[in-house]
Amino acid sequence: MKISFYGSAGIVTGSNYLLEIGEKKILVDCGMFQGGRQINRLNFQPFPYQPEEIDFLVLTHAHIDHSGRIPNLVKAGFEGKIYCTKATFDLCSILLPDSGHIQEMETEWDNRKRARAGLSLRTPLYTVEEALSSLKCFSPVLYNQKITIDETFTFRFQDAGHILGSAIVELWIKEGDRICKIVFSGDLGSKNKPIIRDPAIITEADYLILDSTYGDRIHPSYDKEAVRLIPIITETRERGGNVIIPSFAIQRAQDIIYELNKYYDQIISVKEDDFLDIPVYVDSPLTISATEIFIRNPDCFDADALALIKAGDNPLDFHNLYYSRTTQESKDLNDSKGSKVIISASGMCTAGRIKHHLKHNLWRKESSIVFVGYQAEGTLGRRIIDGAKTVKIFGEDISVKAQKYVLDGFSGHADQLETIQWLRGFKKSPGTVFLVHGEPGSLQALSGLIRQEFNIKTIIPQMGDNFLIKGTSRVVTARETQEAIKKEQRLFEEEALGLKEIMDLVLEQLDNKTKEGLSEA
Repeated sequence: MKISFYGSAGIVTGSNYLLEIGEKKILVDCGMFQGGRQINRLNFQPFPYQPEEIDFLVLTHAHIDHSGRIPNLVKAGFEGKIYCTKATFDLCSILLPDSGHIQEMETEWDNRKRARAGLSLRTPLYTVEEALSSLKCFSPVLYNQKITIDETFTFRFQDAGHILGSAIVELWIKEGDRICKIVFSGDLGSKNKPIIRDPAIITEADYLILDSTYGDRIHPSYDKEAVRLIPIITETRERGGNVIIPSFAIQRAQDIIYELNKYYDQIISVKEDDFLDIPVYVDSPLTISATEIFIRNPDCFDADALALIKAGDNPLDFHNLYYSRTTQESKDLNDSKGSKVIISASGMCTAGRIKHHLKHNLWRKESSIVFVGYQAEGTLGRRIIDGAKTVKIFGEDISVKAQKYVLDGFSGHADQLETIQWLRGFKKSPGTVFLVHGEPGSLQALSGLIRQEFNIKTIIPQMGDNFLIKGTSRVVTARETQEAIKKEQRLFEEEALGLKEIMDLVLEQLDNKTKEGLSEA
């Protein structure tokens, strides 16, 4: 068996793993690379495998860095099934066409500049139509349902607790008379988060591919971070500014709405009427659609969220919450007076309406920018957090004078301590852990901690690395494989050289005998 890492290896984006067992090939995730210009270019590179040769794809969850290149894969010849949970399919049905729309709009904008410069025009990575076409390959299945593909593959989804529908993948692979179990954690979530359930405990694995996003840090508690949000809003209002929250359309935005719903309920009970005057706008059609999907999938909710629903309280709605669907409604938010809270996508500030809101508020010292999710290297959000004095938005230099807040407790990823606690749930520990979906510092820190506490071998693959997995206990790296091949070649050459020397000696002896025979004649 061979596993290759073609994304999320040494970086936190573009998840894409290839498993090869004999003639069979399967993918786990096919995500888009998100970040700076250099990272984004990876999306336009040909796949390092033949898409038409892939038997099937297993998708851990709907986030674009895990699903975003599926339309490309289908366009390039993939015709197999894409297995995921029902909620993941529902979310992909809005996320992928939205991504296609962004590709079309950005390409159109870029081509206007290229045309003026006399350069050749480009085509979008994929279109809305191509994204919609890719949805025909999806095959939703239930959590905890063992799916047997054939005599070689069986898999099961367990709840990853990251976003609605997110999954840990348990994959059983039969080779000869042996069965090997590989577990992909997907993006592993935190415990005690609102709306969705905690990550499932996995009890055994031979090999584990593990999310390492926050492998070098420990988050503040979710409850403490949620409490911090309210004073930020009230203090910003006192200054006369706006609160801008760049938020991932899926899960993070709903978490914030959920927390504000709880606080508004408390306000009503104690008559703190002033706070009720602050309007909260969800300015993202994608977030609005995603919220509707949440409401249609209560089977993924935790006990607390279900209790609210049963009591007649919609946890994703409250007084003074407004949804801005049209472009004009979005523009009106920046033209209107009065303080407000604006929750908008994208979460890393790379595209969408959030860039317009940042353009109108970053330079205002009375406004606040609240980051509630991971900001990848090279993104606009990361540059703001890292202290950039000015940033370029839509070709214009914008001063960064607004108050900045980072609420790590809202993160959908497990931190270092939560990851270690999750690993303690294994009764049969994996023989090898591959650490992915992390930046170098995070990967190294988590690797050292796992080796120290569990005495488990860890590997930090880089982009394009591949490994031979032999049975349930041995991993052979590509370098070791190459060295073994070179050794075999050397042995063969030595044997060939030895054989040649023997043949030369035999021929020499025959030649000498022939000469002796001629002399006697």
